[in-house]
Amino acid sequence: MQPVKFLILRFSSIGDIVLTTPVIRCLKEQVEHAEIHYFTKPEYKEILEANPYIDKIHLLKPDLGAQIQELKHEFFDYVIDLHKNIRTRRILSGLKIISFSFDKLNLKKWYYVNFKVNKLPDKHIVDRYLEAVDIFDVENDARGLDYFIPSRDEVDLEQFPEPFSSGYIGFVIGAKHHTKKMPPDKIVSVINKIQFPVVLLGGKEDREAGETIRQSSESPVYNACGAFSINQSASLVRQARLIITHDTGLMHVAAAFRQKIISIWGNTVPEFGMYPYQPHPDSALFEIRELNCRPCSKLGYQKCPKKHFRCIRDISDEAMAAKARSLL
Repeated sequence: MQPVKFLILRFSSIGDIVLTTPVIRCLKEQVEHAEIHYFTKPEYKEILEANPYIDKIHLLKPDLGAQIQELKHEFFDYVIDLHKNIRTRRILSGLKIISFSFDKLNLKKWYYVNFKVNKLPDKHIVDRYLEAVDIFDVENDARGLDYFIPSRDEVDLEQFPEPFSSGYIGFVIGAKHHTKKMPPDKIVSVINKIQFPVVLLGGKEDREAGETIRQSSESPVYNACGAFSINQSASLVRQARLIITHDTGLMHVAAAFRQKIISIWGNTVPEFGMYPYQPHPDSALFEIRELNCRPCSKLGYQKCPKKHFRCIRDISDEAMAAKARSLL
């Protein structure tokens, strides 16, 4: 029997791609003879290459027009657009095959940001992604997110110095926008109150802040920011005793491993539907709900528009530390 060929579109980011994994798995397992292709940017290949539910990965090239012609020769049956932007509209227009997408709820998010009236459905984006494939009788299998780490990328904790090799908290200090993350001095305060070894996680852009935190902390701190690949960072997330994180990609990686997660929310809000999906049940979320300026953006800013940054500054360091100690 001929395969049913699906092309899934998602071009950013780490977290967003991880959030599409239930769609990949459910299509593969629930649609007879499903063949799953995934189209993304080259920098995200690492996240998907070990996923057993994906048959082929297509990587974005500079000449999209020529690449669309290449994709035509794959003879896809359906396209599942989980990005829904100008680029994906061009791809759909070029392929001219049946496609399905999801509601990004941008108007309702804009209304919430600008008028502070929440008209958003109480539904996680994963469930909205899955609605895009309802027509194939695909149901949510309730197995959460997936992240598969190739054996070559597993980090051997025996190579870490003591006390980190005996157990640590993974603290994700980065985020694309500054209004999503705690300043270094606040992170240091939380770490000192927990009094447990901490491995700092983030990209190369977080390396300098990580060094500041390491040098200022009383507890043992290992600065892993920018020193490991995406998959290796995921391995460090998986092996941690607990993850403390901002609203960023590694938060969703942690949820894929059913980690205990303490998520910290600044200018964005969980109501946007991007909170940790089916993490460990003891996970906790910290935010300042009563601020009338929040949410100030659906993404974030480089600095607080109101200049007070109370959405992060007012979160209790002691409360976060106490929760971390209880989860350990």
